[in-house]
Amino acid sequence: MKVLFLKDKKRRELFEVYEEKKLIYKYISLNNNLNFDVRKDAYFNLILCPLNSSLVRIRNRCLISNRARGILSLFKVSRSFFKSLALNGYFPGVKKASW
Repeated sequence: MKVLFLKDKKRRELFEVYEEKKLIYKYISLNNNLNFDVRKDAYFNLILCPLNSSLVRIRNRCLISNRARGILSLFKVSRSFFKSLALNGYFPGVKKASW
């Protein structure tokens, strides 16, 4: 389980490093007002960036169990741990619904 957490951490770090470069290359490659050779170079530089530097590779994970599915993004925990923590009063202002 720790391996998955470390992989995701590495992907987040790579995304931070390459985010600005990739946005610039993407803007240049899609700009039709520029010369074709400049656009082609920007496109190839965009392709040469690591695959793990992409935003879609990042996965939200539970801070407690490292579970990848059923994550409440506001609290960064999975739904099963959220229920137990909320019932024990660890999240102020959260209470069980009753109607």
